[in-house]
Amino acid sequence: MTQKPQGGSRGWVAARKGVWSWLRFTSLRLRLVLVFGLVALTAAVSASGIAYWLNREAVLTRAQDAVLRDFEREMQNRAGALPERPSQDELQHTAGQMANSSQRFSVLLVAENAAGETVYGSSGGLGGFALSAVPESLRTAVNKEQKVTPANKHPYHLYWQRITEDDTPYLVAGTKVIGGGATGYMLKSLEPEAKDLNSLAWSLGIATALALLGSALLAQALATTVLKPVHRLGVAARRLGEGRLDTRLRVSGTDELADLSRTFNSAAEALEKRVADMAGREQASRRFVADMSHELRTPLTAITAVTEVLEDELEFEGEGGSFDPMVEPAVRLVVSETRRLNDLVENLMEVTRFDAGTARLVLDDVDVADQITACIDARAWLDAVDLDAERGIHARLDPRRLDVILANLIGNALKHGGSPVRVSVARADDEVVIRVRDHGPGIPEDVLPHVFDRFYKASASRPRSEGSGLGLSIALENAHIHGGGITAENSPEGGAVFTLRLPQDPPADEDAEDVGGTSGDGSTGKDAKGQV
Repeated sequence: MTQKPQGGSRGWVAARKGVWSWLRFTSLRLRLVLVFGLVALTAAVSASGIAYWLNREAVLTRAQDAVLRDFEREMQNRAGALPERPSQDELQHTAGQMANSSQRFSVLLVAENAAGETVYGSSGGLGGFALSAVPESLRTAVNKEQKVTPANKHPYHLYWQRITEDDTPYLVAGTKVIGGGATGYMLKSLEPEAKDLNSLAWSLGIATALALLGSALLAQALATTVLKPVHRLGVAARRLGEGRLDTRLRVSGTDELADLSRTFNSAAEALEKRVADMAGREQASRRFVADMSHELRTPLTAITAVTEVLEDELEFEGEGGSFDPMVEPAVRLVVSETRRLNDLVENLMEVTRFDAGTARLVLDDVDVADQITACIDARAWLDAVDLDAERGIHARLDPRRLDVILANLIGNALKHGGSPVRVSVARADDEVVIRVRDHGPGIPEDVLPHVFDRFYKASASRPRSEGSGLGLSIALENAHIHGGGITAENSPEGGAVFTLRLPQDPPADEDAEDVGGTSGDGSTGKDAKGQV
């Protein structure tokens, strides 16, 4: 079985996306083409309509004038030569002669014979042009005698009208012989002129369609020319948003798009410089914190050794120690603050590692329930913590970092919440879910969004507290490095609930060397007395 190459399918998908983006009604290219097309269509239809109307009137008027002149001449020359009361044969003969003129129209002559009877003579014989084909309004106008005035020298005039019979246009005209005599009517088919006008209409329609097609092609070309710099600007903006701050546009020309490209380049250059300055300051700040933490460790080691001696002396004071009662509170304060300072330095070093991206996981297959039990037992929290975790829930985790997370969450619940603190473990899909709930007053709603912020303390009136404000932040970073996370919320039954979600098999570099961490009580992977 042969496998279809993926490049072809990707190309087809890309082409389909390109066509779809071109056809979107929000596409500027499509809107330009539509606007150009509508303008061209309107202009072409208007021009074609005006041209057709002018040509139609010109063709019909020219044909009509020629026919009417010929009919009027034939009426004067031939019908005027008839006696005042002609016979039917004379009318028939004269009508045939008139129809043989250059215009080839049908003729109907109407008169009264010597007996006073109305007789008819048609150029087409008995089945030819009949009086019923003449509109009643035209007959009335032809037979109406008008008053002779200096402006109107004749009582009768030539009248005409266009009619349509069986989809064929005709010209009908009629007049009376001046001085008395026969009344003549003429019928002329305008079908040749109608065919010429139809051919003209088709030609104008084809010209309109070609104009519309040409305008669409022209609009496409113009849209490509106009939108190409806009497309380049969009690509450059996306690259800039992706962090490629060295992105610049090629500037050519002096139009508005060129000015926009220059503005973009200036903004990108200023942004690159600003980001470089900020990155430099941030790196210098990180380096300062790291260097300061390392520099503090040396004197802290000596101070810690001295405070441990002093602490031992305080423990044996009841057995004959030599501390002055006035000095003892100061010694206890030194011991407490030294331990707190040591915790702060360790926390700062851990935060620096996270910021620098040097923190790594050392994974091992651990039983989550055993790990939680060990964390609680090491810190002597057994009496204050209820554990609801069945054995057998295994996951590949970093034991030391998991201990840091648990120590911070449980320690924070004991310190700021209320006993008993309940810790439960469950498996959900491919995750291990650990919930730590206390029975305290809960977390204020305005504090919830900031509980994981560094150095954040809920009460500004208590700037001095046993914690540094970094514990929950470090716990969250340790969860993130596992590919998990921590959320905080208030339980409907009261108290705060911290939910830790960790994947059972997180991606990690097991060969990388792990670097320090800080537990909730300030020790670095140590038990409650600071022993390794």
